[in-house]
Amino acid sequence: MKRMKLFTSIMVLMLGLSTLSFADEGHKMVTSAKGGIRSASKEEQIKVALSAAPTPIAKEASVMVYSENGKLVEAKKGTNGFTCIPDISGLPTPDPICNDPAATQWFNDMLSGAPKPTNTTPGISYMASGGWHFEKDGKVVMQDGPGVKKVQEPPHWMVFWPFDSKSTGIPQLPANALGTYVMFEGTPYAHLMVYQNPKGIK
Repeated sequence: MKRMKLFTSIMVLMLGLSTLSFADEGHKMVTSAKGGIRSASKEEQIKVALSAAPTPIAKEASVMVYSENGKLVEAKKGTNGFTCIPDISGLPTPDPICNDPAATQWFNDMLSGAPKPTNTTPGISYMASGGWHFEKDGKVVMQDGPGVKKVQEPPHWMVFWPFDSKSTGIPQLPANALGTYVMFEGTPYAHLMVYQNPKGIK
């Protein structure tokens, strides 16, 4: 009930998801660029990481920051199960993200090549400072690569639970009046994207 109240009262989360992987222990991040926020001080990284989440979440969240070797290390221990990091895509504008445990499981399943996500409850992830996604041939794709366009997204949050456009009527692309769409439609990793400001996409 508490989660549903939070879910419906806070609209403030992808991406470059191909670079993300962290579990309860041995958090790791594959870096795609050097410099920027990943080379900043611990204090600055913590500040940027926490900007991903609504204040009530950020206050009690754990924070991972990049060490000199490019791996994520814990910089702040939290109490609410959420973990925030300062950047996931390595692009010029940082895209901090804050995930609950189910969202973390979703990411780890995707990156390990699991046939489908194994989280048993909906995962919630926030990107309240905006993020990135990749497009090719008029579709949102899961990875960067030749011919892929990088698109900056406005502040948003995500729900990692099975969604599809056909049964929900929710569009497959972000350019729509709802400001909500199903990302990765047609794959087991399709999920709900909700823009706080649908007109903020660049």
